[in-house]
Amino acid sequence: MELLFIALGGAVLGIAARYALPGRMTHGAVLVPAIGTAVASTVWVALTWLGLPWNEGWIWWVTLGVTALASVAADLALVRTRTAGDERMLHTLLRDGHPTGA
Repeated sequence: MELLFIALGGAVLGIAARYALPGRMTHGAVLVPAIGTAVASTVWVALTWLGLPWNEGWIWWVTLGVTALASVAADLALVRTRTAGDERMLHTLLRDGHPTGA
């Protein structure tokens, strides 16, 4: 049951990162929340395997903190990568008139 709550927390943090950071029009609406959900679930399971009890605060703070950082980093990386790719495509189209460059 706790994994469900932590997955929901990861999705909420992913949604917050998507709408708080600029450039959200460069990637899909579900991508960053999905990354947040996956990171939160993975970190939670890893920490429980390492022996942290689920009913103490540390596992929650660490999991949600790592998830927030990962969601922000993923969003910023996606925006930067997509913007650079769009710029390259624009220059190719302006130079050659078609995207293949041939």
